[in-house]
Amino acid sequence: MFKYFPHTDADLQAMLEKVGIKSLDDLYAQIPDAIRFKGDYQLPSEMSEMEVRDTFAKLGAMNTQLTCFAGNGVYDHYTPSVIPQLLQRSEFLTSYTPYQAEISQGTLHYIFEYQSMMAELTGMDVSNASMYDGSTATAEAMMMAVAAGKKQNKVLISDTLNTKLFNVVRNYALHQGIDWDCIKSKDGQTDLDDLKAKLAEGGVAGVIVQYPNAFGIVEDYTGFADACHENKALFIMNSVAADLAVLKTPGEWGADIAVGDGQSLGIPMQWGGPYVGYMCCTEKLIRKMPGRIVGMTKDNRGSSESNDELAQALPSRDGGRPEVNRDQRAFVLTLQAREQHIRRQKATSNICSNQSLMALFVTIYMSLMGKQGLKEAAQLSYAGAHYLCDELLKTGRFHLAFDKPFFNEFFVMYDGDVDTLYQRFIEAGILGGVKLDEGILFAVTEKRTKEEIDNLVKIAAL
Repeated sequence: MFKYFPHTDADLQAMLEKVGIKSLDDLYAQIPDAIRFKGDYQLPSEMSEMEVRDTFAKLGAMNTQLTCFAGNGVYDHYTPSVIPQLLQRSEFLTSYTPYQAEISQGTLHYIFEYQSMMAELTGMDVSNASMYDGSTATAEAMMMAVAAGKKQNKVLISDTLNTKLFNVVRNYALHQGIDWDCIKSKDGQTDLDDLKAKLAEGGVAGVIVQYPNAFGIVEDYTGFADACHENKALFIMNSVAADLAVLKTPGEWGADIAVGDGQSLGIPMQWGGPYVGYMCCTEKLIRKMPGRIVGMTKDNRGSSESNDELAQALPSRDGGRPEVNRDQRAFVLTLQAREQHIRRQKATSNICSNQSLMALFVTIYMSLMGKQGLKEAAQLSYAGAHYLCDELLKTGRFHLAFDKPFFNEFFVMYDGDVDTLYQRFIEAGILGGVKLDEGILFAVTEKRTKEEIDNLVKIAAL
């Protein structure tokens, strides 16, 4: 046995007997023999550190770096170089869950700042300390709506929701015993009349829409919140975080819960994760919100007579007048339901941890960019997408699937073979959008240059 394997043969045999099987192979008996790997792993022999680095460098060189015009929920935004450097500091990279507030003030502080920024970005009252990703955050919002609705056990999901989001929400609903139904779409947008008709049937706890939607369309949600609230349902909006720097916020639309993925706030695409889901809501729903919430208070060294007396007895740094800290801020985990940690079977959600390191990532990003920087990045993305769309339409080979307002992503149909076109893009070193049905969903961020856009259009026009 290897010293880093904690269990002896006797330990393993005792555990096997406990669960009623004879061998470890029996654990995998249901896996078809045809798909089980029985060979030796292709692992190299031992190497020096320099040889290991060289091996991984060669493996990395096998990847083809493509110019990205794909989105569909994940976007190629610029990451300021200072962020990874700060993120890898040992105080952040190795810090554990901040239940002991007295030794976790740094972690609690940046989570508090993250919450403050996300609440402002979404126009909502409060934010939690982040979720795993945008899709699970949306599913958690659905469960939150059902918990708040008590006897109402149905959610309505817009037909214009991203397929990946829809599948995750539907899967959660299935295993939570939640009923669901789709709201029909008309011309690529959620049909308000169909929503009202389904709400009138009763029993609806929440309504889920996306903004911009799966086709990149910036939908007009006028009247949606009123329709939901008249029928005692919560209005849930999933949004691309970066787009909210210039678009009307969920709070302005009257949303009760705002969710989505924070990946667009500078987090690299990095093959699918880790990302960070955000969840914000109105103040009256704060007790139903899963995950952590960090609050700010004062510790016992705040403004008090005893503190003043203590300060008189202690010298200051320069030996002169003592320094008195009359506002000793402290950060703590707060307003969490007991059920989340103890009575788990009664909990709305069992999420007790979060993507704290990624929450720090987007906090640093938003701090560096500032309000103006976030707006400029969003405006560049918007301008680039509209320039690309106009140029593609000029070729006569493309037309918009829906002639509706879009932000930095749009869905076009191609007069030709989509697979052949896509392969041409790949051969030219371009990730040319995402194939969707019979068309292509293109996305543009502030990283794409005019030369890169013109090159894509040139290839598309062939």
